[in-house]
Amino acid sequence: MSSQAAPGQLELARQFVNTLDLETGADELSSPPALGSWLTERDLLPSGPVLGKRELRRAVRLREALRRLLLANNGASVDRDAIVTLNEAVSGAALSVRFDLHEAKPALAVEGSGPGAVVAPIVAIVYEAMVNGTWERLKACPADDCHWAFYDRSKNRSGTWCNMAVCGNRAKVRAYRERRG
Repeated sequence: MSSQAAPGQLELARQFVNTLDLETGADELSSPPALGSWLTERDLLPSGPVLGKRELRRAVRLREALRRLLLANNGASVDRDAIVTLNEAVSGAALSVRFDLHEAKPALAVEGSGPGAVVAPIVAIVYEAMVNGTWERLKACPADDCHWAFYDRSKNRSGTWCNMAVCGNRAKVRAYRERRG
């Protein structure tokens, strides 16, 4: 497991946010088939929906809204538009509580079809993380050219950078140059 990996299913939300590498511009969700492959590989694609440009746009908007919320977990102000996007992302999908037959643990299940149903499993994961308290540790790197999602495993929840040797060091060098300016 990567040191940046989140626990349980929250790792899927972290991976979803990281489908766009801001530094290189590489986007794993570049087309409806790419979105379908990404979701299918992770068992997140509910049966029924046909993926098109509408579903792709919704998924990309959700990804960027989640990134903005992860920046808020790292000290930025909460982006109200990101919350609106999160709510819009699941419109048209039904989320219901289901219990696992073996462990009797509750989980959110997705019902329905359409663009909301495609991304609803990711929103369900985010909801569960918010309820169980792991969401606050999922953060986005504050470096403007990065914003990579990572899970803060520090004891006091003070992790800031996705990679101290890269983004943290760049910030230290910039701050030093500004002071010496």
